[in-house]
Amino acid sequence: MTNPPSTGAIHIALTFDNSFWAPAYALMRSICLATHRRKDLIFHLCHRPLSDDHRADLDCIAKEFGAALRYYDLTKTEKFKELAGRVPNHKRLTDIVYARFVIDRFIAQDVQRLIYLDCDMMVMAPIENLWNVELNGKPLAAVEDPWGKLIGSGRDIKERDNILHPADPYFNAGLMVIDVDRWREQNVAEHLEKLIAEGTVEKLSYSQNVINLIMKNNWERLDTLWNVVDPEPAHVSLNPFNLHFTGRNRPWQLLSRAGYARMYRHVMTNALFYRFLRYRTQKRLAKFLPFLAPR
Repeated sequence: MTNPPSTGAIHIALTFDNSFWAPAYALMRSICLATHRRKDLIFHLCHRPLSDDHRADLDCIAKEFGAALRYYDLTKTEKFKELAGRVPNHKRLTDIVYARFVIDRFIAQDVQRLIYLDCDMMVMAPIENLWNVELNGKPLAAVEDPWGKLIGSGRDIKERDNILHPADPYFNAGLMVIDVDRWREQNVAEHLEKLIAEGTVEKLSYSQNVINLIMKNNWERLDTLWNVVDPEPAHVSLNPFNLHFTGRNRPWQLLSRAGYARMYRHVMTNALFYRFLRYRTQKRLAKFLPFLAPR
């Protein structure tokens, strides 16, 4: 693929389930607030079944900003359903994180470039600046992960078989600019199937480890400001382009001490922030009192 045009559609993909609709909304709203090209935005929402109320919240992005939303129910995608039944479970992450491996299978064929974003993010800079980065023939561009050496040396690997060498570059897969044609050429889904069959995926704790193994030394580095992990208040001085709230201190928590937590609440909107808080509280209580389960 050649360089993207300075005008026209900007394609952005998110993956989430019904319980994470509010952060997905906040992420989309942060993108819209930071750009003048709101009507060029096309959000590809790859999701498990959504309640009517939650889908209505997401649709507000189109009403407020004029951006387009395309919905993809992953339970109706055979390749993902087959994959989800074979990947190992993780206590903090659902199998939906593997949807990005097969994203080329259900995104429209006319999409040549795609920005993939985790939903625990808040974009602070014009998204077109990311859209226009040079990939230099690589299938993706991403930010080098500051925890890569720890992960490669065994922190997140159950068996140390030098699957990921600590000297190899390692990227954070929460933000990727993808050349869809080049991605297809890498046969990512087929590579994943092979790694599952070999038992390699079972040895790796996170899907991010797997995608790093598949794309080893075949990715373009982005400015680190595009993926500032676990932001603290001191990060304000860096003027980051994108914040990634990967830790346990999330900005949607009532007494969050994460950097930019107050701004995040206003981006999500106070109304949705407190509805999301009630929803999570009800889910926790429903483990002991089922009649309190959110509807």
